[in-house]
Amino acid sequence: MSWSSRKRGPRTDPDRSAHRVTDKGTLSTADEELLRTLYAERAGALFHYVLRLASGDWQWAEDVVQETLLRAWQHPAAFDPARAWLCTVARRLVIDARRARQSRPAEAGGEVLERAAEQKPGKDEIEQALRSWAVAEAVRSLSPDHRVVLLETYYRGRTMAEAARVLGIPLGTVKPRTYYALHALRLALQKRGIEP
Repeated sequence: MSWSSRKRGPRTDPDRSAHRVTDKGTLSTADEELLRTLYAERAGALFHYVLRLASGDWQWAEDVVQETLLRAWQHPAAFDPARAWLCTVARRLVIDARRARQSRPAEAGGEVLERAAEQKPGKDEIEQALRSWAVAEAVRSLSPDHRVVLLETYYRGRTMAEAARVLGIPLGTVKPRTYYALHALRLALQKRGIEP
């Protein structure tokens, strides 16, 4: 028996949806068959209709179709004919979702949040640019050995042992070289008026 050909009589039980699940928490056989028939007959056409409403967003369209069929299962006597009722419910779900999105402020992307996190409170971008140039100049003033050790350990995030392996020098050389490189960088920054 097809979903659309099934006649609906007057409802005697006002809350029939509460009795649709068996004691074990599963659908009764008749309701399961009814839901399968509804899905087989209506889901494809409904999906294409909702896909147009959702501007080609497949995931959103699938969610709307699922919610529409769930509502049809919960309220079986509410619609006749099935297609018009399903399309109306789906269209209203899409409209409600669009209104909900418009009522919320626009979400900021990850790039905007990262830029905001990098900025210091009370500092403007020009001051930050000048400071970064001064730091870069201070790093360039270091000896090549000190510069390469700081590059490996701080900028590339390597451990002392990894830096020693990459640079091809003993671990016992990397540790003091890093210490003296940081000391020299601190002095170069203070010379330029930057307090580390």
